[in-house]
Amino acid sequence: MRISALARGLNLAWEAAHVRLYTLWTEAEPAYIAFSVLHCAMGDVLIGGLALLLALIVGREGELPRWRWPRIALLAVIFGVGYAIFSEWMNITILRTWVYGEAMPRLNIGTFEIGLTPLAQWLVLPPLALHLARLSLDLTRTAAR
Repeated sequence: MRISALARGLNLAWEAAHVRLYTLWTEAEPAYIAFSVLHCAMGDVLIGGLALLLALIVGREGELPRWRWPRIALLAVIFGVGYAIFSEWMNITILRTWVYGEAMPRLNIGTFEIGLTPLAQWLVLPPLALHLARLSLDLTRTAAR
């Protein structure tokens, strides 16, 4: 589906752009950094797919022509942001699987700091991917007429 292809490209670009904000950028070998970018981007695609699926279920969306796109985007953002906050907390505070670099802008949520770029990713990419998919679908329908 168009949304999946768009999500892969958008998440890969996002991960490649913000990897420099983690200590990984200065501490790891280039091959491991490349692996990490691909790994994270594909994980983000899975998370985004699940967020979309939950949005479709919760929103009780039917067939594609009847989708309420703004509602789906809002629900996908809510689920994506919720997961991002949990994941960042788990990986930064509990598991310590990654560390923010000094350049990472941060937001305090209680006693926890979350990086702004992981949070922004889930505020921007789901609605953008859905919007682009909808435009592509509309163009396809127009061309078929």
